[in-house]
Amino acid sequence: MRFPEFSGEWENTELQYIAPNICSGKDKPTSNGTVALYGSTGIIGMTRLASYNEEIVLVARVGANAGQLQITTIPCGVTDNTLIINAKEWNRYIYYYLQHYNLNRLVFGSGQPLITGSMLKKLKIIYGEESERNKIVNLLCLLDERIATQNKIIEDLKKLKCAIIDYTFDNKTQSHRKRILLSDVSAKITRRNTDNQNFNVLSNSANQGIIPQNEVFDREIANENNTSNYFVISQNDFVYNPRKSVTAPYGPINRYNGETNGVISPLYLCFRCYGIDVEYLGWYFKSDSWHKYVYQNGDTGVRHDRVSIKDEIFFSMPLYLHSTEEQMEIAKRLNKIESFVSQEEKYLFLLRSQKLYLLQQMFI
Repeated sequence: MRFPEFSGEWENTELQYIAPNICSGKDKPTSNGTVALYGSTGIIGMTRLASYNEEIVLVARVGANAGQLQITTIPCGVTDNTLIINAKEWNRYIYYYLQHYNLNRLVFGSGQPLITGSMLKKLKIIYGEESERNKIVNLLCLLDERIATQNKIIEDLKKLKCAIIDYTFDNKTQSHRKRILLSDVSAKITRRNTDNQNFNVLSNSANQGIIPQNEVFDREIANENNTSNYFVISQNDFVYNPRKSVTAPYGPINRYNGETNGVISPLYLCFRCYGIDVEYLGWYFKSDSWHKYVYQNGDTGVRHDRVSIKDEIFFSMPLYLHSTEEQMEIAKRLNKIESFVSQEEKYLFLLRSQKLYLLQQMFI
């Protein structure tokens, strides 16, 4: 794929003839630094002096991120786990060409994945005349700017959603709301998959909700012979995962939306609700109102990655309920916001797909 005004043959040369001084960074973090320090995935701290004051391309050299690309124009330092390419006016073209090339194919080493400067220098680069290179770069830069804008839109929408959720369920504004206990509107699920008839094995993910287990783990955790002790859950049942994470420091509580029954590990606490709008309650568990209760009544014990809380204490969690009509309206409005976020995320996916297509097609 080319712009119609260009038709000449492209050149083919090694990267070292365009960027001869590919090397590793040497800067280290300092406690009193004032200059950004780049590592393999971005700014990781500050350093005292700027080793680079112009645009450079950065390539992660070692570890799981080996081959990851960055470009920066600010004064900065760079750590020794990152390779630096400084090819002046070629930098942007090289940055996009290396995205097209996919540097992961160069990674070697079964223990610690590695890309070396020597490997980059030998890499073949193809290119057309300067005006064609510039046009390719300008198009991809514009697309990157739109992707960055879309990311910001989604980030701001999610912050707004979280703020609305926390305000809606803030217990400090509960004076007009009815106080009950979770046990008043729920019951623990105790039915087990004793006959091994159900093999829709589920997991409760902090980021993705209740999804098939094989979408969470790389290997098979459950099989037809070891799920007899698993709980059987149905649509609209809730599952509490005591395992903590960055996004769920008290473990996530999610509602199961699947239309068919599933089974889930007995490590989870499962419960079914009645006399309350389940979508409303699902949104309540997206707020931080219940975190304080778990924090005060739970115990991490020796397993610091999990929150241990007794069933009877968990079900004694206080809820401050809106009226039935308010519950339905709150759920409806929050569902609309969530749908809007989902639409924006789909558009972001399309933008990224468009960029990937162009990267694959424009470097002939």
